[in-house]
Amino acid sequence: MTETAKMSSFNPVIQSQMDFIMKNAGFAIPKANDLVEGIVLEKKGRNVFVEISSFGTGIIYGREFNNARDIIKVLKPGDKIIVKIVELENEMGYISLSLKEAKQEIVWRDAEEIKNNKTVIKLKVVDANKGGLILDWKGLQGFLPTSQLKVGHYPRIEDGDRDKILEELKKLVGQEIEITMISLNPKEGKLIFSEKSTETEEIKERISKYKVGDIIDGKVTGVVEFGIFIEIENGLEGLIHISELDWGLVENPADLFEVGQKVKAQIISIKDDKISLSIKALKINPWEEAEKKYHKGDIINGVVIRFNKHGALISVEEGIFGLVHISEFESENDMKQKIELGKSYPFQITFFEPKEQKLILSYLEKPKD
Repeated sequence: MTETAKMSSFNPVIQSQMDFIMKNAGFAIPKANDLVEGIVLEKKGRNVFVEISSFGTGIIYGREFNNARDIIKVLKPGDKIIVKIVELENEMGYISLSLKEAKQEIVWRDAEEIKNNKTVIKLKVVDANKGGLILDWKGLQGFLPTSQLKVGHYPRIEDGDRDKILEELKKLVGQEIEITMISLNPKEGKLIFSEKSTETEEIKERISKYKVGDIIDGKVTGVVEFGIFIEIENGLEGLIHISELDWGLVENPADLFEVGQKVKAQIISIKDDKISLSIKALKINPWEEAEKKYHKGDIINGVVIRFNKHGALISVEEGIFGLVHISEFESENDMKQKIELGKSYPFQITFFEPKEQKLILSYLEKPKD
């Protein structure tokens, strides 16, 4: 029996769909891509007949039947379903319907509502990659970037090694975490999640107890190349940037600190629910003493401690550094031939602004023996 004959064996009131619409002009006319509610009339072979109230009979068949096979197998006459209109009138006079597309559109509409309302939902982590976590929501896979992880889940890897970061992220696979949706794109099938926003209110309440200038006793919870994370209290952390660890030059925070170490620090900034701390703020500022000792034109001795594209960094004393600009030399090679790392040379102060911690030096060649 042909597909047309199979469909014709079902005997609803057959009439032209356009005739039906014209006779019922008082009703809003449906159009392709509309979502409508229907009642399952009959499942017959590879066809499902659906009553679309006030409009006539629709059918799910062919590719649309195959796409929704798993849903269709549990349907029975009388069930109410949401379908999407594919075509107002097919060659048999029925409304062509899609069950799968309707389900997908409902899911994306739900996602849009969750995003707009900033609703917090709990989802399971199903996988991880070097950029973040993969979460499953209603059959859709969404992405939670590492940058959107809350403090407690952020991987603290000292050297920023991406393979080590992935190892830490994989520890979260199988766990359920609370997130919000921050971006979606139905056409590309993309969902982006954030875990940060779920802790905003709680963090605001905790932070409200602190103010700039407060001194805290904390514990190191992470050491990274740009600084250290400090637990101020349970569930609340702050960051000490590498520039705030000491008045002296710090090249690697791991040389000075380790996880679990107790430290005393001062709050220097509270912004966007983030606390910035400083250890060096609790130490004597060597530039205040240097202001009394050094002046423009003074000749001093300093040790070469680093070369960079601007020239050479010179240590005058603990915590006091000056720059000899590369223009003082014929070339970079000339500079490295005349002054060596770790050795002391005479320099003249050409610019000194201690309040801004700026010191510019001029190289004075040692007299030849």
